[in-house]
Amino acid sequence: MTASSVELAPGVVLGSEREFPVIAGPCVIESEEITLEVARTLKEIAGRMEFPLIFKASFDKANRSSIKSFRGPGLTDGLAVLRTVAAETDLPILTDVHEPAQCEKAAEVAAVLQVPAFLCRQTDLILAAADTGRAVNLKKGQFMAPDDMRRAVDKVKSRGNERVSVTERGFSFGYHNLVVDMRSFSLLAQDGIPVIYDVTHSLQLPGAGEQTGGQRQFALPLVRAAVAAGADGLYLEVHPEPAKALSDSTTQLDPTAAEALLTSALTVRRAVTTPESAT
Repeated sequence: MTASSVELAPGVVLGSEREFPVIAGPCVIESEEITLEVARTLKEIAGRMEFPLIFKASFDKANRSSIKSFRGPGLTDGLAVLRTVAAETDLPILTDVHEPAQCEKAAEVAAVLQVPAFLCRQTDLILAAADTGRAVNLKKGQFMAPDDMRRAVDKVKSRGNERVSVTERGFSFGYHNLVVDMRSFSLLAQDGIPVIYDVTHSLQLPGAGEQTGGQRQFALPLVRAAVAAGADGLYLEVHPEPAKALSDSTTQLDPTAAEALLTSALTVRRAVTTPESAT
């Protein structure tokens, strides 16, 4: 069984062999200037490379390792920035929600509401996101087996919302380490669930100090493997100067690195797409 097609946003279909959507943007909104800069750059790359793009950025990072870590501008100011991005670039928006009360307001701006990995079993949050009628992207928890996500997906569908996807971002393996099980894409596809591969978060070394560490050097081999294994789309975080980023500085990619990675990923995608489905 292959994954079902899901329209994440107008013109952006996940689970279609003809299309390979990319969700990309900075980890968190640091400023309107940086957010718009990344959005414009990514739109230009997507236009040249001809892939559907959804812009992502978080108004709040509620699961930071340390109380001292930067979280973002918050719901009201963050959504104002994302509204500006949507107006100026005409890109569909994805953003995280952490509490049921945030969903309705976020849905006024975002085409896709994302449930963070640590919250992927929170029933009230999932139902509130589903009730907005927006597409719901469930980040697979670092503690969840692929088949465990069926029940989270069923929570969305129980509200009559069929627009649901899962994002694979690795499984906890011992302390401060994540491993991506490439079987995950096939296992979820067997249930008709389209799966996005989260390139940059799967590079993390969670909880390794005041800030989460990471191993950016493994981005390229992992993305090639995930695309070959059947990922339906990609998710990656992009920052103009990753080393200066206020969140995920060890795993975000600069635009040049992101374009190189996407070039390789799309080459693999074309190689594994059957001639019949490509015509």
